[in-house]
Amino acid sequence: MKLRKIYIVTLGCSKNEIDSELMISIMKDNNYEVADTLDEADIIIVNTCGFIEKAKEESIETIWEMTRYKNEGNCKYLILAGCLAQRYSQELMDEIPDIDAIIGTGNIRDISSVVKELDLKSEKIKKIDNIDTDYLEDIKRINFNTTEYVRISEGCDNFCTYCIIPKLRGKHRSRQMEDIIKEVKYLAANGVKEIILIGQNTSDYGIDLYGEYSLYKLLDELNSIDSISWIRILYLYPDNFDNNLINSIKNNQKVVKYVDIPLQHISDNVLKKMNRRTSKEDITSLINKLRKEIPEIVIRTTFIVGFPGETDDDFNELLSFIKDTRFERLGVFTYSKEEDTPAYSLPNQVPEEIKEYRRDKIMEAQKDISEDIMMSKVGKIFDVLVEEYSEGDTYIGRAYMDSPEIDGVVYINSMEEIELGNFAEVKITDYLEYDLIGEVI
Repeated sequence: MKLRKIYIVTLGCSKNEIDSELMISIMKDNNYEVADTLDEADIIIVNTCGFIEKAKEESIETIWEMTRYKNEGNCKYLILAGCLAQRYSQELMDEIPDIDAIIGTGNIRDISSVVKELDLKSEKIKKIDNIDTDYLEDIKRINFNTTEYVRISEGCDNFCTYCIIPKLRGKHRSRQMEDIIKEVKYLAANGVKEIILIGQNTSDYGIDLYGEYSLYKLLDELNSIDSISWIRILYLYPDNFDNNLINSIKNNQKVVKYVDIPLQHISDNVLKKMNRRTSKEDITSLINKLRKEIPEIVIRTTFIVGFPGETDDDFNELLSFIKDTRFERLGVFTYSKEEDTPAYSLPNQVPEEIKEYRRDKIMEAQKDISEDIMMSKVGKIFDVLVEEYSEGDTYIGRAYMDSPEIDGVVYINSMEEIELGNFAEVKITDYLEYDLIGEVI
């Protein structure tokens, strides 16, 4: 019997990438094959994102694009998964007739049974059940890259007023430490050299299971796994970033000296309206402590401009803070007005043109900061994870300072061939605004 072929289109964050990998494993275990192209696929799954307006628009455009393969191509079933599917399941069913099935964020395990159900009956299927499900510990990922994301928790209990995530992903729930360690050992045995720990809020890891914030203990355990070279942590909220965690990042050799801390704002006025559980004083203290304890630390952060009620004074306070603090890596978003969030109905909504002006002002300042930081790296030597061949004698890789896809890269000149997935010792010879240029030594 000819194997039926699936193709998964993944949109949004790294958490969706993991969900797509799990769905591929489930489908392969049930005698489905992964198609190389959309044209070959009998079943197309779109793993959607519904976090902010632009992500929703991209998801909807992609869904409409996929309907062409159903109407004109080989596709028999078009299935939606992910946050947009969870959030607007009925509306999507009503507006896009070519959708055959929708599964929610807590229904990844059902993907194979949904296809079998579609085979048995012609009616559409919607499975949007409990979002507070546990991680699928019994499902093993089967596709491996040099760098892989590892989810240590799911959901969030913060309830920031601009954010829909708790309604899409459920309450905060940590994975058992032994299950995470087991997965990382499995990935290491399959050639993975960098793991990136993710969750909605990784600094809250363990509080629900162990009665204390336990990320530092997890890092201590993971540091002892031989084949792993780098351990990177994303989405560290500043609220519970304690001394134990700082010391663990400082003292564990494999934990890269890089932290991603979404701060969102610095004005106490705006932070309060956002329902952030921190203050300007707390944030400043944490940054100073990190830089004192770990001098080589790279701090990435993100900010939101144009939040309802953000005044010119609030924005100027943020801009001054960014110029003074000089973050190594920084992103900025304009506030996205999301229905079903408390901020949606707040007064003093900021016009789009002002939001965009404020975003551009910050990025203009950050460009100069980044260029200065890049220039300071010239002459220094870094271990670089080589990931791509470019052209001529040039390769592309990342130093510890850069997370994949969101940060910069290192362009490497080498007269000798470098095997992709290996580390090279690189001396920095030049710089760009956000990237570095170097040669193998």
